[in-house]
Amino acid sequence: MKELLSGYHALVCGASRGIGRATAHALATQGASVTLLARDAEKLARLECELPRLGSAQHHSLTADLDRTDTLPAQLDALRHPVHILVNNSGGPPGGPLLEATPEQFRRAFERLLIAAHLLTQAVVPDMRAAGYGRIINVISTSVREPIPGLGVSNTIRAACAGWAKTLARELAPHGVTINNILPGFTATARLASLFSARAADSGQPAAEVETVARAGVPAGRFAQAEEIAAAIAFLAAPTAAYITGVSLPVDGGRLHGI
Repeated sequence: MKELLSGYHALVCGASRGIGRATAHALATQGASVTLLARDAEKLARLECELPRLGSAQHHSLTADLDRTDTLPAQLDALRHPVHILVNNSGGPPGGPLLEATPEQFRRAFERLLIAAHLLTQAVVPDMRAAGYGRIINVISTSVREPIPGLGVSNTIRAACAGWAKTLARELAPHGVTINNILPGFTATARLASLFSARAADSGQPAAEVETVARAGVPAGRFAQAEEIAAAIAFLAAPTAAYITGVSLPVDGGRLHGI
Protein backbone atom coordinates (compact mmCIF):
# COMPACT_ATOMS: atom_id res chain seq x y z
CA MET A 1 0.00 0.00 0.00
CA LYS A 2 2.83 2.41 0.71
CA GLU A 3 3.84 2.61 -2.94
CA LEU A 4 0.34 2.65 -4.40
CA LEU A 5 1.19 5.91 -6.22
CA SER A 6 4.67 4.95 -7.40
CA GLY A 7 5.33 6.37 -10.86
CA TYR A 8 2.69 9.10 -10.53
CA HIS A 9 3.32 12.84 -10.26
CA ALA A 10 1.11 15.00 -8.05
CA LEU A 11 0.72 18.79 -8.06
CA VAL A 12 -0.48 19.98 -4.65
CA CYS A 13 -1.68 23.56 -4.29
CA GLY A 14 -1.54 25.44 -1.02
CA ALA A 15 1.18 23.02 0.02
CA SER A 16 3.04 25.22 2.49
CA ARG A 17 0.67 24.59 5.42
CA GLY A 18 -2.48 22.94 6.72
CA ILE A 19 -4.35 20.48 4.55
CA GLY A 20 -2.07 21.07 1.55
CA ARG A 21 1.05 20.27 3.53
CA ALA A 22 -0.50 17.13 5.02
CA THR A 23 -1.64 16.04 1.55
CA ALA A 24 1.86 16.39 0.13
CA HIS A 25 3.14 14.10 2.88
CA ALA A 26 0.33 11.58 2.35
CA LEU A 27 0.93 11.32 -1.39
CA ALA A 28 4.71 11.11 -1.01
CA THR A 29 4.30 8.38 1.61
CA GLN A 30 2.44 6.34 -1.02
CA GLY A 31 5.32 6.74 -3.49
CA ALA A 32 4.22 9.72 -5.60
CA SER A 33 6.54 12.41 -6.87
CA VAL A 34 5.14 15.70 -5.59
CA THR A 35 5.38 19.26 -6.89
CA LEU A 36 4.53 21.71 -4.12
CA LEU A 37 2.78 24.92 -5.13
CA ALA A 38 2.35 27.96 -2.88
CA ARG A 39 3.51 31.58 -2.52
CA ASP A 40 6.18 31.05 0.16
CA ALA A 41 9.33 29.73 -1.52
CA GLU A 42 11.20 29.22 1.77
CA LYS A 43 8.47 27.08 3.31
CA LEU A 44 8.22 25.04 0.12
CA ALA A 45 11.97 24.43 0.06
CA ARG A 46 11.91 23.16 3.65
CA LEU A 47 8.94 20.91 2.99
CA GLU A 48 10.51 19.52 -0.17
CA CYS A 49 13.46 18.32 1.91
CA GLU A 50 11.17 16.74 4.50
CA LEU A 51 9.05 14.65 2.14
CA PRO A 52 9.80 10.92 1.97
CA ARG A 53 11.24 9.70 -1.32
CA LEU A 54 10.20 6.17 -2.16
CA GLY A 55 11.69 4.38 -5.14
CA SER A 56 12.35 6.81 -7.98
CA ALA A 57 10.16 9.61 -6.58
CA GLN A 58 11.44 13.16 -7.02
CA HIS A 59 9.93 16.25 -5.42
CA HIS A 60 9.91 19.83 -6.67
CA SER A 61 8.57 23.25 -5.72
CA LEU A 62 6.71 25.82 -7.79
CA THR A 63 6.21 29.31 -6.37
CA ALA A 64 2.93 30.77 -7.60
CA ASP A 65 0.09 32.96 -6.35
CA LEU A 66 -3.40 31.61 -7.04
CA ASP A 67 -4.74 35.15 -6.70
CA ARG A 68 -2.72 36.11 -9.79
CA THR A 69 -4.59 34.16 -12.43
CA ASP A 70 -3.17 36.48 -15.09
CA THR A 71 0.33 35.10 -14.52
CA LEU A 72 -0.56 31.54 -13.48
CA PRO A 73 -0.51 29.92 -16.96
CA ALA A 74 3.05 31.13 -17.60
CA GLN A 75 4.18 29.89 -14.18
CA LEU A 76 2.75 26.45 -14.91
CA ASP A 77 5.12 26.19 -17.87
CA ALA A 78 7.80 25.48 -15.23
CA LEU A 79 6.25 22.10 -14.38
CA ARG A 80 8.98 19.54 -15.02
CA HIS A 81 6.87 16.42 -15.59
CA PRO A 82 3.35 15.49 -16.68
CA VAL A 83 0.89 15.68 -13.79
CA HIS A 84 -1.30 12.66 -12.95
CA ILE A 85 -2.82 14.02 -9.72
CA LEU A 86 -3.94 17.61 -9.18
CA VAL A 87 -5.04 18.80 -5.74
CA ASN A 88 -6.82 22.15 -5.99
CA ASN A 89 -6.54 23.69 -2.54
CA SER A 90 -6.35 27.30 -1.39
CA GLY A 91 -7.34 29.56 1.47
CA GLY A 92 -10.93 30.71 1.68
CA PRO A 93 -12.19 34.30 1.73
CA PRO A 94 -12.74 36.22 4.98
CA GLY A 95 -16.03 35.82 6.81
CA GLY A 96 -18.75 38.38 7.39
CA PRO A 97 -22.43 39.02 6.65
CA LEU A 98 -23.29 38.26 3.04
CA LEU A 99 -25.32 41.44 2.59
CA GLU A 100 -22.23 43.51 3.39
CA ALA A 101 -19.98 41.71 0.88
CA THR A 102 -18.56 43.87 -1.90
CA PRO A 103 -18.38 42.91 -5.57
CA GLU A 104 -14.59 42.92 -5.25
CA GLN A 105 -14.74 40.28 -2.50
CA PHE A 106 -16.78 38.03 -4.79
CA ARG A 107 -14.41 38.63 -7.72
CA ARG A 108 -11.32 37.85 -5.66
CA ALA A 109 -12.82 34.64 -4.24
CA PHE A 110 -14.02 33.57 -7.69
CA GLU A 111 -10.56 34.12 -9.18
CA ARG A 112 -8.76 32.25 -6.41
CA LEU A 113 -11.13 29.35 -5.89
CA LEU A 114 -12.61 28.69 -9.31
CA ILE A 115 -10.65 30.42 -12.08
CA ALA A 116 -7.29 29.27 -10.68
CA ALA A 117 -8.58 25.69 -10.39
CA HIS A 118 -9.87 25.87 -13.95
CA LEU A 119 -6.54 27.12 -15.33
CA LEU A 120 -4.63 24.44 -13.44
CA THR A 121 -7.00 21.78 -14.74
CA GLN A 122 -6.66 23.01 -18.32
CA ALA A 123 -2.88 22.85 -17.96
CA VAL A 124 -2.70 19.26 -16.71
CA VAL A 125 -5.59 17.45 -18.42
CA PRO A 126 -3.87 16.96 -21.81
CA ASP A 127 -1.14 14.86 -20.18
CA MET A 128 -3.71 13.02 -18.07
CA ARG A 129 -5.64 12.09 -21.20
CA ALA A 130 -2.46 10.95 -22.91
CA ALA A 131 -1.60 8.75 -19.92
CA GLY A 132 -5.16 7.45 -19.57
CA TYR A 133 -4.93 8.34 -15.88
CA GLY A 134 -5.88 11.47 -14.01
CA ARG A 135 -7.14 12.43 -10.58
CA ILE A 136 -8.36 15.97 -9.84
CA ILE A 137 -9.33 16.52 -6.22
CA ASN A 138 -10.77 19.84 -5.05
CA VAL A 139 -10.64 20.79 -1.39
CA ILE A 140 -13.85 22.76 -0.92
CA SER A 141 -16.08 22.90 2.18
CA THR A 142 -19.12 21.34 3.81
CA SER A 143 -20.87 24.60 2.90
CA VAL A 144 -21.52 22.95 -0.47
CA ARG A 145 -24.17 20.91 1.38
CA GLU A 146 -25.08 23.25 4.24
CA PRO A 147 -24.13 26.96 4.06
CA ILE A 148 -22.10 28.07 7.07
CA PRO A 149 -23.36 31.19 8.90
CA GLY A 150 -20.99 34.14 8.58
CA LEU A 151 -19.20 32.80 5.50
CA GLY A 152 -21.49 34.16 2.79
CA VAL A 153 -18.91 34.78 0.07
CA SER A 154 -17.26 31.41 0.66
CA ASN A 155 -20.62 29.61 0.64
CA THR A 156 -21.49 31.18 -2.70
CA ILE A 157 -18.21 30.54 -4.50
CA ARG A 158 -17.65 27.05 -3.05
CA ALA A 159 -21.05 26.01 -4.45
CA ALA A 160 -19.95 27.29 -7.86
CA CYS A 161 -16.79 25.17 -7.60
CA ALA A 162 -18.87 22.07 -6.89
CA GLY A 163 -21.03 22.71 -9.94
CA TRP A 164 -17.92 23.23 -12.08
CA ALA A 165 -16.44 19.93 -10.89
CA LYS A 166 -19.63 17.94 -11.39
CA THR A 167 -19.89 19.21 -14.98
CA LEU A 168 -16.25 18.39 -15.75
CA ALA A 169 -16.60 14.91 -14.25
CA ARG A 170 -18.88 13.86 -17.11
CA GLU A 171 -16.57 15.35 -19.74
CA LEU A 172 -13.41 13.73 -18.38
CA ALA A 173 -14.68 10.28 -17.36
CA PRO A 174 -14.24 8.71 -20.84
CA HIS A 175 -10.53 9.58 -20.68
CA GLY A 176 -9.72 7.83 -17.40
CA VAL A 177 -9.72 11.15 -15.54
CA THR A 178 -11.79 11.57 -12.38
CA ILE A 179 -12.67 14.78 -10.57
CA ASN A 180 -14.01 14.80 -7.01
CA ASN A 181 -14.45 17.20 -4.13
CA ILE A 182 -13.40 16.79 -0.53
CA LEU A 183 -15.60 18.70 1.92
CA PRO A 184 -13.62 19.16 5.14
CA GLY A 185 -15.50 19.82 8.33
CA PHE A 186 -13.94 21.85 11.14
CA THR A 187 -10.22 21.11 10.80
CA ALA A 188 -7.53 22.21 13.25
CA THR A 189 -5.69 24.64 10.98
CA ALA A 190 -4.67 28.30 11.09
CA ARG A 191 -7.71 29.09 8.92
CA LEU A 192 -10.12 27.69 11.51
CA ALA A 193 -8.38 29.55 14.34
CA SER A 194 -8.66 32.80 12.41
CA LEU A 195 -12.38 32.25 11.71
CA PHE A 196 -13.05 31.56 15.39
CA SER A 197 -11.12 34.70 16.39
CA ALA A 198 -13.15 36.81 13.98
CA ARG A 199 -16.41 35.29 15.23
CA ALA A 200 -15.38 35.98 18.82
CA ALA A 201 -14.58 39.60 17.99
CA ASP A 202 -17.96 40.08 16.29
CA SER A 203 -19.99 38.41 19.04
CA GLY A 204 -18.06 39.58 22.10
CA GLN A 205 -17.66 35.97 23.24
CA PRO A 206 -14.28 34.59 24.32
CA ALA A 207 -12.59 32.66 21.49
CA ALA A 208 -12.47 29.55 23.70
CA GLU A 209 -16.24 29.66 24.07
CA VAL A 210 -16.75 29.99 20.31
CA GLU A 211 -14.53 26.95 19.83
CA THR A 212 -16.39 24.95 22.48
CA VAL A 213 -19.76 25.64 20.84
CA ALA A 214 -18.40 24.59 17.42
CA ARG A 215 -16.94 21.37 18.81
CA ALA A 216 -20.22 20.52 20.50
CA GLY A 217 -21.87 20.48 17.06
CA VAL A 218 -19.57 17.69 15.84
CA PRO A 219 -20.82 14.19 16.74
CA ALA A 220 -17.22 12.93 16.81
CA GLY A 221 -16.60 15.42 19.61
CA ARG A 222 -13.45 16.92 18.13
CA PHE A 223 -12.04 18.78 15.15
CA ALA A 224 -10.31 16.94 12.31
CA GLN A 225 -6.56 16.83 11.95
CA ALA A 226 -5.22 17.91 8.56
CA GLU A 227 -3.78 14.42 8.12
CA GLU A 228 -7.29 12.93 8.24
CA ILE A 229 -8.42 15.13 5.35
CA ALA A 230 -5.23 14.24 3.49
CA ALA A 231 -5.96 10.52 3.90
CA ALA A 232 -9.27 10.95 2.06
CA ILE A 233 -7.51 12.87 -0.71
CA ALA A 234 -4.90 10.13 -1.05
CA PHE A 235 -7.67 7.54 -1.35
CA LEU A 236 -9.31 9.42 -4.23
CA ALA A 237 -5.91 9.87 -5.90
CA ALA A 238 -5.22 6.14 -6.06
CA PRO A 239 -5.83 3.74 -8.97
CA THR A 240 -8.33 1.87 -6.78
CA ALA A 241 -10.66 4.90 -6.85
CA ALA A 242 -11.03 4.79 -10.64
CA TYR A 243 -14.82 4.36 -10.57
CA ILE A 244 -15.49 7.29 -8.26
CA THR A 245 -16.05 10.61 -10.02
CA GLY A 246 -18.27 13.66 -9.63
CA VAL A 247 -18.58 13.04 -5.89
CA SER A 248 -18.51 15.57 -3.03
CA LEU A 249 -17.22 13.62 -0.01
CA PRO A 250 -17.72 15.16 3.45
CA VAL A 251 -14.95 14.47 5.96
CA ASP A 252 -16.63 16.16 8.89
CA GLY A 253 -16.97 13.86 11.89
CA GLY A 254 -20.70 13.51 11.18
CA ARG A 255 -21.50 17.24 11.46
CA LEU A 256 -23.67 17.51 8.33
CA HIS A 257 -27.33 16.71 8.93
CA GLY A 258 -28.33 15.72 5.40
CA ILE A 259 -28.21 12.18 4.04
